[in-house]
Amino acid sequence: MTLTAGEITAMQDERTAAWHEREPAIAGEGLLTLAEENHWRNFALWHEEDKARRDDMGADFVYRAKRAIDGYNQQRNNFIEKMDEMLFAALGPFADGLPMNSETPGMIIDRLSILSLKRFHMWEETVRTDADADHVAACRHKLAEIERQRADLSDALDALLADARRGARGFRVYYQFKMYNDPALNPQLYRKG
Repeated sequence: MTLTAGEITAMQDERTAAWHEREPAIAGEGLLTLAEENHWRNFALWHEEDKARRDDMGADFVYRAKRAIDGYNQQRNNFIEKMDEMLFAALGPFADGLPMNSETPGMIIDRLSILSLKRFHMWEETVRTDADADHVAACRHKLAEIERQRADLSDALDALLADARRGARGFRVYYQFKMYNDPALNPQLYRKG
């Protein structure tokens, strides 16, 4: 596992731009493919979240968006866990007593995905011709902050993976156990009727 944060963010940025023009065609295997699958769920989730905030389309429109959000969010978390399982299988198990990172590589890759989406959409705001100069300036400032956050997070991912490779720091696979989507665990679902 020699994949770097730079390779992951380059894929996320390329796909973000491309998917605004065409449907995704994800194929392959390995960590980069899992990261792409995760990114697609975040991409779809982002746009459903935008739809859910419409107040002019009626309750059914918002309901459908909220249901789609639930589905994409569950899938997003599933791909975080799959990335972590793959990385743990390649780099672990880690020695007892080794410092454990509180955030897993999959969680960091997921956060980088969201930052890629924020970066793209904030950039769009900086080139709007129908917005005033104050709006554009504020968005340019926000875009610079997003870039800094992403650089810091990329460095953190690369450092975690390097530490894990040399046995200096480890991580665990943290399963989310999303109870609200499981009819056997959500009392509103198993008690309905």
